[in-house]
Amino acid sequence: MEKKGKTSIKKVTTKKSSLVKKTTVAKKTVAEKSANLVSNEDRYDVEISIVIPVFNEQENMETLSSRVLETMDNYGHSYELIFVDDGSSDETPQMLRDLFKKRSDVIRVISFNGNYGQYVAILAGFEHVRGGVVVTLDADLQNLPEEIPDLLEKMKEGYDLVGGYRKKRHDNWFRTYASKTVNWFRAKTTGIHMRDHGCMLRAYKRYIIDEVVKTRETSTFITALAQKFAGNPIDFPVTHQERKAGDSKYNLYKLIRITFDLMTGFSLAPLQAFTMVGMTISFASLIYFFVEVFKKVVGHHHGFGLHFAFVFLLLSVIILGIGLLGEYLGRAYFAVCDHPRFVIREILEKKPRKKTSKTESK
Repeated sequence: MEKKGKTSIKKVTTKKSSLVKKTTVAKKTVAEKSANLVSNEDRYDVEISIVIPVFNEQENMETLSSRVLETMDNYGHSYELIFVDDGSSDETPQMLRDLFKKRSDVIRVISFNGNYGQYVAILAGFEHVRGGVVVTLDADLQNLPEEIPDLLEKMKEGYDLVGGYRKKRHDNWFRTYASKTVNWFRAKTTGIHMRDHGCMLRAYKRYIIDEVVKTRETSTFITALAQKFAGNPIDFPVTHQERKAGDSKYNLYKLIRITFDLMTGFSLAPLQAFTMVGMTISFASLIYFFVEVFKKVVGHHHGFGLHFAFVFLLLSVIILGIGLLGEYLGRAYFAVCDHPRFVIREILEKKPRKKTSKTESK
């Protein structure tokens, strides 16, 4: 009986030691994999920059910040977290100041003097990033901060842009179908193919962000602009949740604004389509003119109701065309004037330490 007991103790001991060995090997494998995120990390102060635009998100700030910080602290890469306050009028600015005081080692805060829009806030963050990889995330917690490492691990396979797409959306019918319509329209008019332009959980290599900043583009359609500069992008499925707190900032006007940015910023297709419509209507008008002349000659001319309807149709097409031309001219005007896209009121940040070269350290 004693021999059997000793034998079982030895077996348990060997099992435990094998588990320890497996865990050690697994940790080594993770460490080896995580070394490939930035190929030349000496160029950058940190490996990862996370840009989060916020506007009146006081209900979400505490949960958002704690989840992002916990996720990135456990990921094992150097990072910075950039909050861009887009002119919030609630307690969000004060909450951001308190966050900066607690974690000034990783948190930076950029505050606008007014509300410029989500995409402009992201552009401001892009201009101030210090990392070799840049991640964007919405502040509404509909995308999970815990999935940021998944995108970064996918990037290690050699992709320069990993764009999240929402597997199962939890938005109202208007947002869902409006987004699908814009996605379809974008693919048809611009040739830029991505599965979900509205999902902000995306990871970019730094050179893509540098190109976006250099363009001084007046368009705010950042996802499509970055996709244009990517050499090896991929779509990646992410979780989507209902908004638990706060109000959505998405409305009909913003949808129309994004659609016009898309049409006029990335393609001449609207102008070309309008030219074809003009030619078609001109040809139809000519046929209609001869028909009316013929009816007048044979004596079957009955009033001017149809004439007025036709004139109103032509006027509506002309007005639409003028509006479309105005969009293009307006974009050219702003590009020539080179007005600032935003005005920064305050930046809270801890200055990075200057890196000493190897020769200086010697």
